[in-house]
Amino acid sequence: MTDLQRDRVPQVPSARLAGLLYLIVMAGSAFQFLVRATLVVRGDASATAANIAASEHLYRLGGVAELVALASSIGVAAIFYELLKPISKSGALLAAFFNLASTAIRGAVALSYYAVLLLLRGGDMPGTLVQEDLQALALLSARLYGLGFDISLFFFACNSAVLGYLFLGAQFVPRLLGVLLVITGLSYLVQIFANFLLPSFGASLFPAFLLPAASALLLVNVWLALFGVNAAKWRAQADASGHRSSP
Repeated sequence: MTDLQRDRVPQVPSARLAGLLYLIVMAGSAFQFLVRATLVVRGDASATAANIAASEHLYRLGGVAELVALASSIGVAAIFYELLKPISKSGALLAAFFNLASTAIRGAVALSYYAVLLLLRGGDMPGTLVQEDLQALALLSARLYGLGFDISLFFFACNSAVLGYLFLGAQFVPRLLGVLLVITGLSYLVQIFANFLLPSFGASLFPAFLLPAASALLLVNVWLALFGVNAAKWRAQADASGHRSSP
């Protein structure tokens, strides 16, 4: 094959890298969630303050895991856009926008996560605030982070549903991956709407209702990380659609 012929061959986006990055997103998000679940005591500001003071390094590590997950999520959005353009350029763009919206919201509300440490340290706080006030504000900040995460999860659910629809139309991956992604998106949407509209019902759904969704997403990403896509079929679909990834 000549250099000119090689340049004309569509370059297959690295689906394996996307799967690996997505696994990092899931691992970072899960670790950060477990840190909050372990240290933050709902409705008990003093216990939360004591837990974080005793495990501050763990809490900070949870924040680092969140940042790594957010950075990896941006990489996932870029690779999936290139990968899924042959199916629908507008659909791939929509999925990327949903992903980036979710990532941006999580990045913004991460300020609330770190604000907990600032409040508990009491530095640069008005002198009229006593320790109990600062602890209450810290617990509120942690709670606001959780609410912000739920909002970001709504856009993530939309992203998963759109990705599932696109994967169903892909000739280069098993259709089962699309089904699993649709299940993931719809499950998260049900959980989020339940959390906002019927909080007590939403609490009863969590976490058992989300286990199938998380498991489905995990299976998709493990498959992509291990097997990637069928390169020949991706190139054929890219040629047929007229969309080619830049070399």
